Amino acid sequence: MLSHERYVRIQEIVNEKGTVTVAELSKELDTSESTIRRDLTALDELGKIKKFFGGATIVEAPHRFLEDTIRVKESLMNEEKTAIGKYAATLISDDDFVFIDAGTTTARMIDFIEKNNATYVTNGITHARKLLEKGLNTYIIGGKIKTMTEAIIGVEAIANLAKFNFSKAFIGVNGIDLKAGYTTPDIDEGLLKETAINQSNMVFVLADHSKFKKIFAKTFKELNQCCIITDSLPDPRYSHETVIKIVK
Repeated sequence: MLSHERYVRIQEIVNEKGTVTVAELSKELDTSESTIRRDLTALDELGKIKKFFGGATIVEAPHRFLEDTIRVKESLMNEEKTAIGKYAATLISDDDFVFIDAGTTTARMIDFIEKNNATYVTNGITHARKLLEKGLNTYIIGGKIKTMTEAIIGVEAIANLAKFNFSKAFIGVNGIDLKAGYTTPDIDEGLLKETAINQSNMVFVLADHSKFKKIFAKTFKELNQCCIITDSLPDPRYSHETVIKIVK
C-alpha cells in the first residue's frame, strides 16, 4: 500500500472510530507500527488527525452547544459504556449512600449493581425505574423534568439534593477538557451536577473516550475535583490532572 493510500485509510478509520491506537492501525493495514507512527506524525502536521502517544484521535471543533437526545446517546459507544458501568458498580459498598446522576452511562452501571443494602438517590427517571426493578432502596428527587434527557433538574431539584450527604456519586458528563474541566450544555443540569459533587465524599465521572476534548456551555467542576472512569485516554495529559481508571 502506498503512503497516500495509507493516509486516506487511516483518516477513514480515525473518523469512524473517533480514537484508535497504533497497534489497531498496524493490524488493520498490515503495516509495521513504526510506519504507522510516521504516518500519524505526517497526518497530524497536515491537520488531518490529532496524534497522541500510542495512537490518534479525530480532529473536531471542541466547542459544542447542542445536545443529542437520550435515544441517540443510547445507541452510541455501547461496549465502552458497558465496561465503564460494570467497573463503576464494583465501587459501591453495602453501607454506601449513593447518588447516581442521569445519563446513559450511569444508567448502564445499574445493570451491574450487586449491593442490596446501599441506598440510592437519582435524578434520572429511567435510573429510578431500573433501581426499583432490582429491588434496591431508591429515592428520586423532585423538580422539573427535562424531556430530552429524562433528567430531573431545576431550582427545586437542587434544593432537594442539597439536603443529602452522599458517600459516593457517579456523574455523567458531555465534555471533558484540560482547561474547561467537566462541561454540559444545560446550565440547570450543570448546577445540579455541581451540587451533587459538593454533597459527596467521593465522586466518579463516567465518560467514554469520545467525551474528551469537547467543551459545552456550562463548566460544573474542574478536573481535579473528580475521578474519571473511562475506556481509553486520548491524551496522557489528563492523567496529570486527576485520578483516571481505564477499563476494558
